[in-house]
Amino acid sequence: MNMFFDIVKGIFSESGFAELFKDTTLLWQTLVMYLIVGILFYLAVVKKFEPLLLLPIAFGVLLANLPISGLFNMNLFLGNDFSVVKVFQEGGLVDLLYLGVKLGIYPSLIFLGVGAMTDFAPLIANPKSLLLGASAQLGVFTAFLLALVLGFSVAEAAAIGIIGGADGPTAILVTKELAPHLLGAIAIAAYLYMALIPVIQPPIMKLLTTKKERKIVMEQLRPVSKIELVVFPILVALVIILIIPDTAPLIGMLMLGNLLRVSGVVERLSKTAQNELINIVTIFLGISVGSTASAANFMKLDTLLIIGLGVLAFGFSTVGGVLFGKVMCAVTKGKINPLIGSAGVSAVPMAARVSQKVGQEYNPANFLLMHAMGPNVAGVIGSAVAAGVFLYLFK
Repeated sequence: MNMFFDIVKGIFSESGFAELFKDTTLLWQTLVMYLIVGILFYLAVVKKFEPLLLLPIAFGVLLANLPISGLFNMNLFLGNDFSVVKVFQEGGLVDLLYLGVKLGIYPSLIFLGVGAMTDFAPLIANPKSLLLGASAQLGVFTAFLLALVLGFSVAEAAAIGIIGGADGPTAILVTKELAPHLLGAIAIAAYLYMALIPVIQPPIMKLLTTKKERKIVMEQLRPVSKIELVVFPILVALVIILIIPDTAPLIGMLMLGNLLRVSGVVERLSKTAQNELINIVTIFLGISVGSTASAANFMKLDTLLIIGLGVLAFGFSTVGGVLFGKVMCAVTKGKINPLIGSAGVSAVPMAARVSQKVGQEYNPANFLLMHAMGPNVAGVIGSAVAAGVFLYLFK
């Protein structure tokens, strides 16, 4: 009997429970992280807010806060002595998966899938949409400046600012280059606020527009030829990458994915990029990013500041898009509904659907979705360009 109790005692002493109870600070921090995990699971499963992203991220956070699991070791990726060989020799399962983040593979592959799923025809039919996508980057630079004021370094401020682009892969790519120690907080903030776009944007849109403006019915977009569809991704990749080389991983993969879609000759590759590839990469990316949010990394004042700056970034991006939409409405003498400016953030197609929903609240016969898709895909390009600028300046 004594032997049995000795065995049980030995097992417990080597378990994660024993590790938790050794340090009361670690215990309460870990419990708080479990509460955060519960909230993320609730948003993903019950509220169905971006479940494809939040669910694997939430499970990654859970794994990160299991004591002595050895699944992820952030110290292998920080500092100048990072080595892929060392990760393979000493790392756990999540360390191996995290290589896709560290080496910039996952965000670029997700952009490949996004490009294959995205229709650029509304943007080609109405090139003025590029201006709305650019104006909606206001939140990126506002959050960047506010982060500097709050004492973050220039590199950290740039990583925080990119949250305003409403593009998770872009935020991850910039953060892993400029401020990898903030990756968990920034990724969770970016994806959480992307999921909450239907909650965050409508009050701002209604505050900045009049009922008359919300009821504006826009003219049907012109048809776009196949030649235009094929030439567009090639031309955009060529021009933007030549001007800002640091955009190559994102813009290059985005435009390649779109070319697979519109060429009409590689349907199997297009479908793979849209489905199997992006789904697999999303799982790996979510687990990897979530696993950076251990209690030691996450439970800091900086995390709360990042969460706050993130919502301000999203808010100012919406403000920038809507206000420029009002300018375009005035210039065109009421031909452009300012609501489509809110879709200038990069969350495709969610932001465009929000523009459509708010517009139909005031005019049930109004169909803004395709018009909003123009600034929406322009926002994807805009956020990648902003990321490239930050990487060029601060890497």
